[in-house]
Amino acid sequence: MPPVAETVLDEVEAEGGEDAGPGPRTGATARRGARAAGAAALLTAVLFCLATALSRSHPFGPVTRNVVDLGQQYLPYHAYWRSFLRGETHGDAFLNWNSGFGANFLGDVGTYLSSPVDLLVVFFPADRIELALYVVTAVKITAAGAAMAALLLRLRPGPWPVAAALGTAYALSGWTFNFGSTVPMWLDGLAAFPLLCLVGEWARTGRRPVLGPLVVALAWIANFYTAYMATLGAAVVLAVRLLTAEETATARRRLAGALRAARSVLVGVGLAAPLVAVVFLGTKTADPTPEVTFAPAAWTDVLARFLPATASTASPALFIGTPALLLALTLPFNRAVAPRVRAALTAAVVLVTLSLQWEPTHLLWHAGASPNGVQYRQAFVLCGLLLIAAWFSVAGGVPRPAALLAGGALLGGLAWAARGSVDIDRWTFPASGAAVLLALIAALLALAAARREPSGAVGGNHRDSTGTAPEAPTGDNRENSTATARQDSARTALKAPARPARLLPVLAVLLLVAAQAGEAAVTGKRIEEQQRAEVAWSPRTGPWHEAAAREVARADAWPRHRTDPGEVPGGNDVLLVGGQGADHYSSLTSETTSRTLVSLGFGAYAKGRHPVTLDNPVTDALFSVGTRMRSEPAEPVRQDAPPRATVTATTVPVPPLVTVRPSARPAGPSGDSAFARQERLLGASVYELPAPRRTGRALAAHCPAGSEVWFWAPEYRGTATLAGQRPVRFDGKPPAVSAAMGALGTVPASGEVRIALDPEGRARLPREPVGCLVRARLDTAVDRLTATGATRVRTTGHTVTAALPPGSTGVAVLAVPRISGWSCAAGDADLRPARAYEGLVAVPLDGRADTVHCSFRPPGLRLGGAVGAAALLALAATGVLHRRRSRG
Repeated sequence: MPPVAETVLDEVEAEGGEDAGPGPRTGATARRGARAAGAAALLTAVLFCLATALSRSHPFGPVTRNVVDLGQQYLPYHAYWRSFLRGETHGDAFLNWNSGFGANFLGDVGTYLSSPVDLLVVFFPADRIELALYVVTAVKITAAGAAMAALLLRLRPGPWPVAAALGTAYALSGWTFNFGSTVPMWLDGLAAFPLLCLVGEWARTGRRPVLGPLVVALAWIANFYTAYMATLGAAVVLAVRLLTAEETATARRRLAGALRAARSVLVGVGLAAPLVAVVFLGTKTADPTPEVTFAPAAWTDVLARFLPATASTASPALFIGTPALLLALTLPFNRAVAPRVRAALTAAVVLVTLSLQWEPTHLLWHAGASPNGVQYRQAFVLCGLLLIAAWFSVAGGVPRPAALLAGGALLGGLAWAARGSVDIDRWTFPASGAAVLLALIAALLALAAARREPSGAVGGNHRDSTGTAPEAPTGDNRENSTATARQDSARTALKAPARPARLLPVLAVLLLVAAQAGEAAVTGKRIEEQQRAEVAWSPRTGPWHEAAAREVARADAWPRHRTDPGEVPGGNDVLLVGGQGADHYSSLTSETTSRTLVSLGFGAYAKGRHPVTLDNPVTDALFSVGTRMRSEPAEPVRQDAPPRATVTATTVPVPPLVTVRPSARPAGPSGDSAFARQERLLGASVYELPAPRRTGRALAAHCPAGSEVWFWAPEYRGTATLAGQRPVRFDGKPPAVSAAMGALGTVPASGEVRIALDPEGRARLPREPVGCLVRARLDTAVDRLTATGATRVRTTGHTVTAALPPGSTGVAVLAVPRISGWSCAAGDADLRPARAYEGLVAVPLDGRADTVHCSFRPPGLRLGGAVGAAALLALAATGVLHRRRSRG
């Protein structure tokens, strides 16, 4: 059973509450909670795997699951996380030497890898990383289902099989299939929402003052982004409970409960501050994405997303299963539920739904910044609220026919209004119709069973005017109440209905589960199929990646020089196969890294947050890339098979990782082209930069015979072909994609350069799109930098120490982008924030020091540590005060 369920059950068994029902809480109550959580976990896991199998996706089929960022970010990061945990990387928790020529790893840990579930990757072999990530995803989804089932029974007693079914509905919502399963870090928020609601329950009733903040801290450490949304959603649930529960019927008790909840959140977030602060400050220095103006989705599309088998990133994923939605829609009309409970829960659902579509509240849900891509990331909170509403309507018994008819009418109107949406799939209405039919049969069976039960039998729809069970007896009355309960049980046993009647509730639950399960499986299948057909995907890992990893391991000479794995399908190559290349795809990719590399001719995706490798001898010299891998694919890359390729390694002399330049101001030609910037950073003129003549779709220029023609046009999309050579593809698409500099071929003996352009759309070229590289000049520059550079370089997890030739003056340049967090010193001087030399880390030299030392510390770590220490003291004080009050 998941730890979440064990925590909840411990609380349920140990302490009573206003919804506990007659008599003290017993082991039987705990067992019901355990059954609900366990059944929800099992059913969720089976259905998630079934949906994967039906879509023929790995690991239950041959087709890749690696769509969009699942293949570009999360798979590579989990591969690196496994290697890091096993001590197989050059970096440490502060710095990742493999990516972006040196990246802030602690920020990436807090963004992608800080969930405790992610530790499971360490138990899988390196060639089974896709299976490891699938297991991590399934465990997170399963934990969310178990947590929701346990929460429902904590909010209100009821039949545990129904709680299990609704917990599964939450875990396998449309949000999970459409967004969460391909962005595994968001799944921690899915599990956090019911846990934080439980923290609210503890705060409301004055219990668990130490455990509550610890749960908050765990949620915010696992993924603070979605935990923030889950915290807002839990606040909505807490507000409903404060307004409707008997214990908080007075203003004083409501205020006390709210203050206790605020204390739990503040202390919990403070405990998570050492990681949260690093991520927060990392976002401040990250490459900025273009501002997004929120445009609400059409209401037709919003309504369609409540239905099965719908997928879109432009509208909120709100499917929870048609039977569960029907139960939620019956709540406003279910007179067996107290009026104030109906009103408060209904208002909460309506207001949260409206908040998805209003820009001020949209920004509130997303911490003030409208996100790129998926704009309805908070939709899982609404899914949870709908399921809580469904539970309150069904916990005491099946809603009466009038409520069912009213809820069915609302459901029919919703489906009718959504019929014209572009998100409707051919499976939507057949799946929904079948589920409604099964749900109605289940309701009829349950109603028939209720009518056959004797009056007063357990399980009927009997509630008092508040919608809660009678208050539990206390003190001396407890013994008499227990005896009376036993007598009532004996009398009920004598009046027990016949076996066929006892089977009716079982059949009803089975039909409900079948309806929910069938819709979930169909929805998961169709969403995976639609995503593979409509969005970018990466192939499965396989022979190509394994061959590249073997070659990298064989040639790796770090820190003498870098080894770049070249292009491997999937992106973030170095995290998958090793090496120390430029590839780095992260939400926290530093603006310094992105701008520096793009300005030097590197390509970039994801609006600059994914710089990629550049096979160029000048940049290889600048960044000490001594060994470069090149791959020759054996076949086209396909969705249903891992790719194969021949991988070769080439090693050339390059300057060391630390070089010495004559001054802090780089020498070289003026100009803003990538060729000019490379030369300034190199300190030598190695290109001929002709002024090409453009006639129609052709460029003409003159260069030294035998030099190499390079074409640079970051915004160009199409092909460029040097006369007599093969076309070279460029994929510029501003602002999302910057095309990398590319080699077109060798200048003929005549010196004439003619380049034919075949653009897709308008050909946007810079002022200097052509550079002709003279290798002899480059070799001379490399020899000079090697002779004056470091004689020895040593690195640890996040430090670099270099020995320099005696009497070195000018500036020592570390071939690492000068991102925030670097501090350096020459000789025995104290570390100070590093300077920058054309975007790289620099240390001034005065001729007296023969060593330089640089160290990286993630920004925000010191501040976060101070806040975390203060929160820990507050938590300890809270525990001491609570114990004293308990003893008193």
